[in-house]
Amino acid sequence: MAEGERQAPPDSSEDAPAATQNFIIPKKEIHTVPDMGKWKRSQAYADYIGFILTLNEGVKGKKLTLEYKVSEAIEKLVALLNTLDRWIDETPPVDQPSRFGNKAYRTWYARLDQEAENLVAAVVPTHLAAAVPEVAVYLKESVGNSTRIDYGTGHEAAFAAFLCCLCKIGVLRVDDQIAIVFKVFNRYLEVMRKLQKTYRMEPAGSQGVWGLDDFQFLPFIWGSSQLIDHPYLEPRHFVDEKAVNENHKDYMFLECILFITEMKTGPFAEHSNQLWNISAVPTWSKVNQGLIRMYKAECLEKFPVIQHFKFGSLLPIQPVSLC
Repeated sequence: MAEGERQAPPDSSEDAPAATQNFIIPKKEIHTVPDMGKWKRSQAYADYIGFILTLNEGVKGKKLTLEYKVSEAIEKLVALLNTLDRWIDETPPVDQPSRFGNKAYRTWYARLDQEAENLVAAVVPTHLAAAVPEVAVYLKESVGNSTRIDYGTGHEAAFAAFLCCLCKIGVLRVDDQIAIVFKVFNRYLEVMRKLQKTYRMEPAGSQGVWGLDDFQFLPFIWGSSQLIDHPYLEPRHFVDEKAVNENHKDYMFLECILFITEMKTGPFAEHSNQLWNISAVPTWSKVNQGLIRMYKAECLEKFPVIQHFKFGSLLPIQPVSLC
């Protein structure tokens, strides 16, 4: 656990709001840099970071290929992601002069925009149907921006928020934790990679080689937790092509490294300088702690990322309650 944080586990059904709760359509609340203080003090921030850290603890030392419980809700979420994947196949890129940002993505996104509530309704039980419009907003926010045809860590955060909301209404339970990361989030990553490759999406607000990765952050956090106390794989090994090829199916972190090396050319130290530096850290535990600090500083505390985050009844902007 990061210093001074209270752990907020995914809520079990007894904590879940009653079907009578007033759900609201999430909206932006962070309009100027000084508004960032509201975000840091908010219930949404406490719940979001608690959710990330709970899952971080849940996958510690575990392989992707481990056997774990897969609930009906998890299966339904995978089916939702499979639908998004199929839509990519049904929406091929169009011929256009510019190499990046294929406009066919807008057609794909328009379909999601129209169908998002139906997709979420298939996951959420009927007695919680009132939550669907609120939760569906986070799904729509999680796949990139259709105007700029870009994708980044803010979109990734929206997907984590989507999963967090499903925990808060009791659709996902405490014993779904491993499957949330290994089955649902991992499938989400596959679909996002396919989107990025198919439509040549731009990295949103990329910091170039000084960012951790052009598109993702969370799989590096959870992936480094998976590798804590590994009998032989050390951080220095993730820049070794042989080690990555032999172990990427077991570890999310190495899967991310494989994707980067497929997409980028040239020496790893040049195209992914931050990751190269991390490979010098002695233990995975230290890598994990450092990445959590970096995620807060570079993503959650950056106005260009958080200005797009939306707040509703499940992830409220109101200050955290201390009771």
